[in-house]
Amino acid sequence: MRIILLTGIFLLVFPKISGQSRKELEDQRAKALEEISYVDNILKETEKEKSSGINDLKIIGNKLGLRENIITGMREEIKLLTERIELNSLAIELMEKDIIVLKEEYAKSVINSYKSEKGNPELAYILSARDFNQGYKRLRYLQQVAKFRRRETEIISELKDQIEKTKEKFQEDLNNISELKSREEIQKDLLQQEQDKKKRLVNTLGKKEKLLRRELEEKKRIAKKIETEITRIIEEERKKSVKTELTPEQKLIGESFSENKGKLPWPVERGVITSQFGFQKHPVLTYVTEDNIGIEITSTGKTAVRSIFKGQVVKVFAISGANMTIIVRHGKYLTVYQNIINVRIKSGDMIDIKQEMGEVFCDVENGNKAVLKFMIFEEVEKYLDPELWIAKK
Repeated sequence: MRIILLTGIFLLVFPKISGQSRKELEDQRAKALEEISYVDNILKETEKEKSSGINDLKIIGNKLGLRENIITGMREEIKLLTERIELNSLAIELMEKDIIVLKEEYAKSVINSYKSEKGNPELAYILSARDFNQGYKRLRYLQQVAKFRRRETEIISELKDQIEKTKEKFQEDLNNISELKSREEIQKDLLQQEQDKKKRLVNTLGKKEKLLRRELEEKKRIAKKIETEITRIIEEERKKSVKTELTPEQKLIGESFSENKGKLPWPVERGVITSQFGFQKHPVLTYVTEDNIGIEITSTGKTAVRSIFKGQVVKVFAISGANMTIIVRHGKYLTVYQNIINVRIKSGDMIDIKQEMGEVFCDVENGNKAVLKFMIFEEVEKYLDPELWIAKK
């Protein structure tokens, strides 16, 4: 019975734990495949225009990361299934040993009962009692023996059923592993194709080094103007806050903003992060790095830009070659949205979380890409990494 108990623990507890983990892995894989489909749509637009550039290279890099995550998830799922197969194999072995022991014990009890009944029938055994109480006790004893025998047959039957169910689960897991390995090979082939595509694009762009350097210098020039303007505005806001303390409502908003770090909504409904915060190695130019004070999120087509939290619009301004920039205050924090057109708000407006403020400029000559430059500042520490503040996809 101790072995049966251990077998029950294997069968009831482990599948529940691994099943939960498998569900999480399956959900992650489904989301990654959906994201890859979205990325493919962005890249198809560029292929139509035959104008692949650095942004496309970054998008392909994002896609490679998603594909690698899918393969890693599949391997983890195979590992979980393999562990469950090993435990179920052990459970089957224990239960088969149990059933042999139970059958032997049951056979012995039946033989002993037959011998006992042959020499001393049950009725005679009861009637030969000294008195009524002893006769009643003998009757109860015989009833309990009969009940025990019935229970033994039930246990044997239940154990047989459990063995069959476990064997079915064992085979199902084997089939799942086989299917996952086949799908893993498909994902590996796709990954290799995408890696080759990335290499070809790097080689193609490498032949346009002068053009890339000019584009990089222009990007730095615009970024410097934006940074200078933002720094000036933030300094003005800092001086105001020294002279005039934040209102209780503004303090509360700032605290709420901070408490929601890592859970804030994206400034666009959907997109791919194509430029990360801080020092980043240039994907083509050797020994060239970029120092980004924010991130870039690439979408496609008409894309609304939304405030990631409630607050007050501090400034709406334009810089030549960079469209409009919006700065929103959330207590002691400020969010910056750049490359905006069709602005629907103005300085001084109080806005709510996810409120649409305008649209991200859509470049029809570059595959209808809409690239939002997004930054988060804090009055004391200045630049913050937006990826640490917005929710994970």
